[in-house]
Amino acid sequence: METKELLKKVRKIEIKSRRLSDNIFGGEYHSTFKGRGMTFSEVRQYQYGDDIRNIDWNVTARYNEPFVKVFEEERELTLMLMVDVSGSKHFGTQGQFKRDEITEIAATLSFSAMQNNDKVGIILFSDQVELYIPPKKGRSHVLRIIRELLEFQPKSKKTKISAALEFLSGVLKKKAIVFLMSDFMDSDYEKTLRIVAKKHDLTGIRIYDRYEESIPNIGLVPMIDNETGATKWINTKSLGVRKAYEKNYQNQVVFFENLFLKNGAGALHCRLDESYVKKLLNYFKSRG
Repeated sequence: METKELLKKVRKIEIKSRRLSDNIFGGEYHSTFKGRGMTFSEVRQYQYGDDIRNIDWNVTARYNEPFVKVFEEERELTLMLMVDVSGSKHFGTQGQFKRDEITEIAATLSFSAMQNNDKVGIILFSDQVELYIPPKKGRSHVLRIIRELLEFQPKSKKTKISAALEFLSGVLKKKAIVFLMSDFMDSDYEKTLRIVAKKHDLTGIRIYDRYEESIPNIGLVPMIDNETGATKWINTKSLGVRKAYEKNYQNQVVFFENLFLKNGAGALHCRLDESYVKKLLNYFKSRG
């Protein structure tokens, strides 16, 4: 992608996502994801009605009059975006690919975090960690994240969610807000997800296209696996083939949702032809 075209795309996404974060998500984000607790701010002279448990006895002894500790909410948080950039993200029949939708969602979340003075980091992964940008504050940092989402070319087209979750556990020592965005066409990540969900505030966002839910009856057609490059001829006239496909798809959906909810994490389903804005807003409100 040429620099001029890239900057134009970045600016377009910034305008849309900042408008959403300023007008819709900013307050919801703040009320949904609260700080880690109360932290010491200062001491002041005791006033009638103050809790005597907050008296700072060292300062009181020094000045021979009572002083109390003042606490405030520790607001600063870290938002970590985990984005699947495997081959299946280059699929979509509704005017944009899954990768485009993920980019918009990630940008909106990033600007919402920035508005609340939180740090934002990102992990791009396939069957390996392709790129890690450590959490940091500021507009220029968020714009860098958007640029990478738009133009990054992964080395692999395959998916391994467990590898990304293991990496996250290694680099993030403090509790963070984690959004894992993928179509979740993978398995064998239960153990690593359980560990991450126990430590962090985890939400999975499943991005999918409506034509992935079932196969229409259109005869014998070639189908290409975006992750392996393999081509298979599928007889879509066969009712058994169509039902087997639908059953396999539904099993993946149920596995994703049950796994996240069972471990106390959030689970969202975003279809490309539906509004992710409503989905995110309802999710924030349900947690607020």
